[in-house]
Amino acid sequence: MAMLWKFMRVAKYSKTALSPKVKVRGIPTYSRHSSSKSVPSDFAASAPCSNTVELLGKSYPQDDYSNVTEKILSKVGKNLHNRKHHPLWLIKEQVKEHFYKHYLGRRGTPLFSVYDRLSPVVTVQQNFDSLLIPQNHASRRKEDNYYLNRDHMLRAHTSAHQWDLIHSGLDAFLAVGDVYRRDTIDNTHYPVFHQMEGVRLFSCHELFSSIKDGEGLQLFEQGHRAAHKQECHTMEAVRLVEFNLKQVLTKLMTHIFGDGLQVRWVDCYFPFTHPSFEMEINFQGEWMEVLGCGVMEQQLVNS
Repeated sequence: MAMLWKFMRVAKYSKTALSPKVKVRGIPTYSRHSSSKSVPSDFAASAPCSNTVELLGKSYPQDDYSNVTEKILSKVGKNLHNRKHHPLWLIKEQVKEHFYKHYLGRRGTPLFSVYDRLSPVVTVQQNFDSLLIPQNHASRRKEDNYYLNRDHMLRAHTSAHQWDLIHSGLDAFLAVGDVYRRDTIDNTHYPVFHQMEGVRLFSCHELFSSIKDGEGLQLFEQGHRAAHKQECHTMEAVRLVEFNLKQVLTKLMTHIFGDGLQVRWVDCYFPFTHPSFEMEINFQGEWMEVLGCGVMEQQLVNS
């Protein structure tokens, strides 16, 4: 059984990009400045003229799905989140510090491992199929993604690495990286932005060991899917995972933004989690989404 969260959607989504007046611990105000003015650009320029795309030392043959532009290709490999003292690096390090300090394994070592050098070039299977996203889902459209060809693309989310990391044997990890979507540029949207993904898998012992008489509780059952649980999960397991998930993320946001933060949770839908939630924080009287999360679909874990 697993929980998933995703945040740090910097420079993307009208409700998740932070105002330059939002104070983030450890980041100078000037580093977070952004214009409120729409910025015209040539990101929609024509695709490269050759029959192949050369990227990160590999060649990708073009076909009728190829739509990545030279301008976008020039952004690949910059890895701003790994440049020391860059605002993205500072946020990443704050999150790492928080998880390394507060979530330890049995031997006193960090529970979560961090992956911040994963290639942004992924297969369509990784980006969509591995996450149970239907073939006809709107998120697959060429108008919304940068395809190298029918089989390869620039990742649209760090979730594209979930399946591979889980099936490599990891049960708690953070994945950080640049992601790409065909957005119109304005003060809160940009075709290149960054995400941080968190995943934790629980065994029966890990989830119930701290509960009185928890040895009699189970993770799984043959039940029915409902608004707040999957058909294979017991209600006790779902409630504990949801509590743990929201507690972990509330503590993280408090670590980043400081005490006194007003938080609310909103039920939502993602193809790869159920139940699913969005966290919103109150800023200057308005609620802003800062992350999405949920209980990972068991089919994804088992596949």
